[in-house]
Amino acid sequence: MKRWLFLGHRWLGIVLCLFFAMWFCSGMVMMYVGYPKLTEAERLHHLPPLPAGAPLLGPQQALARASVSGPFAELRLAVASAGAPVYLVRPTASQSTIVIDARTGRRALVTDAQRAVASAAAYAGPGVGVHYLDMIDEDAFTHPRSMDRYRPLHRVQLDDPAHTLLYISARTGEVVRDASRSERLWNYAGAWIHWLYPFRGGLFDRYWADIINWSAIAGTVMVLAGATVGIQRWRFSQPYRNGSRSPYPGALMRWHHIGGLLFAVVATTWVFSGLMSMNPWRIFTSNASQLRMTAIEQGALQPSALDATPAALLSAAGGDVRELRWIRVLGKTVVLAQPPSGKPLLLDGRNAQPVGIDRQALVSAARGLLPAPLREVETLSAYDFYYYSRDEHSMTSTSVKPLPVLRLAFADAQASWIYLDPHTGLVVTRCDRLQRWSRWLFSLLHSWDWLPLVERRPLWDGVLILFSLGGVVMSLTGIVLGWRRLGRKLRT
Repeated sequence: MKRWLFLGHRWLGIVLCLFFAMWFCSGMVMMYVGYPKLTEAERLHHLPPLPAGAPLLGPQQALARASVSGPFAELRLAVASAGAPVYLVRPTASQSTIVIDARTGRRALVTDAQRAVASAAAYAGPGVGVHYLDMIDEDAFTHPRSMDRYRPLHRVQLDDPAHTLLYISARTGEVVRDASRSERLWNYAGAWIHWLYPFRGGLFDRYWADIINWSAIAGTVMVLAGATVGIQRWRFSQPYRNGSRSPYPGALMRWHHIGGLLFAVVATTWVFSGLMSMNPWRIFTSNASQLRMTAIEQGALQPSALDATPAALLSAAGGDVRELRWIRVLGKTVVLAQPPSGKPLLLDGRNAQPVGIDRQALVSAARGLLPAPLREVETLSAYDFYYYSRDEHSMTSTSVKPLPVLRLAFADAQASWIYLDPHTGLVVTRCDRLQRWSRWLFSLLHSWDWLPLVERRPLWDGVLILFSLGGVVMSLTGIVLGWRRLGRKLRT
């Protein structure tokens, strides 16, 4: 058995130590430069203000002219396509977003190069040059499947100091991703190589997930085998003849032995949690019931001629509004008037007067979100282990996490928790038992998302860099030793 542990660790290490060194080094880069994304803060900052004095059509009027019927799952108004105010609407029965000019009611069917340049110019602001590059389906910075609903994508280069590359959806005309030159360059040493994206988009694309999964499984086995061998070879009671507790006379082998003992636990947890990040074989995919949003909405989102006009809504908001969003809450149509930062102002969809959400009524209605008893309601005024915020560039940051928030615990088979924003009445996120397991096995073990540590930077940075450097030493010594062994075998 001991011999098989030796051989398994040695020959797996010849290949996998290259992966380990790459993962440790790229992981340190990812601590500071994440995979390019358009954050909500960036999107709102770059959206031009809605023109308060412009003669914009009301939602019902614009939809009628465009021959688009509801009810709707999404209805927004923003200067988001080709530098013009447009309605972005998604019927409940569709997954596609329809773009309607808010001045004419004309549907924008395709975003061509000219409209893409106009969208980029509106995003960049005055005085910034824009250069159209091409239209692509997918490249090194647009691999995630969340981008599928926007493809194909126009690429436009800005002449700003950051040399930003913009991706504009050919379907909606919206800027959906930005990537500065610094982000692009660092990502080749960070997320692009960390997630094995060289295997995406080509011959191996269909095998990408399997390559990651099986390399992570083999890596876990390699480290555990090495740790077992290392412990067996370490003299805890009496040193070897050379005075060392490690039997290896060569400095390189001794470094690898000691480094493996010191950092084996960290290496194991990191490579195993990397496997968990892939949701292998859908082990964290829940079969929980879909949320019954009608319990909170209490009626379909269907604009009418009685709705307040955009001019009235913008006048009532009385400030720099970047987006109007129509939603249904507790039987009323409410409009979220979103400034460039901070929480949106809630306006009545009929009379444009400021409104608030009755928290007690919201909780009462939320009982119907799932076909199970509501076991507990708690108001969180601070983040907890499962509901927390990370830097927007980080891998685990996917959306804005407002506070305070209502946490509703249901007594269903999946032990679902639903987080509700009491300010808007919207569901922020949902977390069931499997997703909480994923929080432990992926986010905690891989990114060390433990609030007492994350909230005390640079302590978090120091700990992760120290362990990463230890992993680099362990991996590089393993590479040299392994390839020396391979070279000897090939020469004999």
